[in-house]
Amino acid sequence: MAGRKGGERKKAVTRSVKAGLQFPVGRIGRYLKKGRYAQRVGSGAPVYLAAVLEYLAAEVLELAGNAAKDNKKTRIIPRHLLLAVGRLLAGVTIAHGGVIPNINSVLLPKKSPTAAEKEAKSPKKKAATKSPKKKTAATKE
Repeated sequence: MAGRKGGERKKAVTRSVKAGLQFPVGRIGRYLKKGRYAQRVGSGAPVYLAAVLEYLAAEVLELAGNAAKDNKKTRIIPRHLLLAVGRLLAGVTIAHGGVIPNINSVLLPKKSPTAAEKEAKSPKKKAATKSPKKKTAATKE
């Protein structure tokens, strides 16, 4: 009989490791089959779907991390996730997410033409100048 006789078994390598992914390919494949989305599921479908889901999760986490950094926090909270996904999940409510910052343009104060001209004509304030004593000491040298 051709077969193994008590030889050492190779260590199992998951499909996630083979694909270089963090998301579980086997579990996603099981969900695809169990969900009855189609009669048959190809072997590459769960790998592709796991890769897409992992990419989306990484993008959202990066944006949420940037939002946390902008708010001088080291931990991502639901508010940061809400700010990260912004328009993508416009109609979705996230618990403890708050509201997306938005001010309608109608509510903003109108700039009158005279005020805009004054701002353009007014000179910018110069940086603090050195004291006269230091200037004279510098000119003597």
